[in-house]
Amino acid sequence: MVIVERDREIIKLVYRMGFCLGRHIKDLLGFSSSRACDRRLAILINAGYLTRKKYLYGIPYLYTVTHKGRILIGANKRENKIRLEQINHDTKVLDVLIYFMSKYGFQLGDMESERELHIKDGFGNRKHHPDFVFQYQGKKYAVEVELTLKAKTTLEKNVRDNYLHYDKQIWVTGDKKIVALLQKFADEYSNVEILTLDKIGEA
Repeated sequence: MVIVERDREIIKLVYRMGFCLGRHIKDLLGFSSSRACDRRLAILINAGYLTRKKYLYGIPYLYTVTHKGRILIGANKRENKIRLEQINHDTKVLDVLIYFMSKYGFQLGDMESERELHIKDGFGNRKHHPDFVFQYQGKKYAVEVELTLKAKTTLEKNVRDNYLHYDKQIWVTGDKKIVALLQKFADEYSNVEILTLDKIGEA
């Protein structure tokens, strides 16, 4: 096959996020239809650059980058391990990314994923990072998708870290207890915004 620029964009997107569903690739890379997107994905799978696999009941196929795909884009050659307990969360992160790209009008090049931020850190102690960050009108935004309640001290530490490093932090959750905690933290940390999942849905 002849690799075109959009093929590289697909492979880079999937690598940056760890995995994608077909609909995420379609929306984030501006395909005209699901059929056109699926055709290109099938070509990349047959050529050995992507894999397509079912991991959980009720969740569509996940696309991941192969060793060959990582070499093509000059990425880390180590395989990304899919954590089953994270699939629902990471799928929602992609939905939220689509929502914010539509709302603010930024491009994928203005965004860094949690995975990319950890890669920047290198080896050593694993620091907390938001699910993704983006630049908009000269300001840095941190986005956190919180589906399960963490210890209050952990949640506040993450809010404090984001307060120190970003102009604005947006927390997306569907849990009323998390909303209540975040509302308390917002009194002390002025850059906190809370968004409920029902406002986003499946992007």
